[in-house]
Amino acid sequence: MEDRFPRALWVRLIIYVAVGHLFAAFIYLLFTLGAQNQ
Repeated sequence: MEDRFPRALWVRLIIYVAVGHLFAAFIYLLFTLGAQNQ
């Protein structure tokens, strides 16, 4: 196991985390708006 990760791996990891959180927030918003409309 190397001590340092390549820079491209960090960038990809940050992008995946950001996109995952945006997707989760979008799903949460859909459920919240759907619950209010009932």
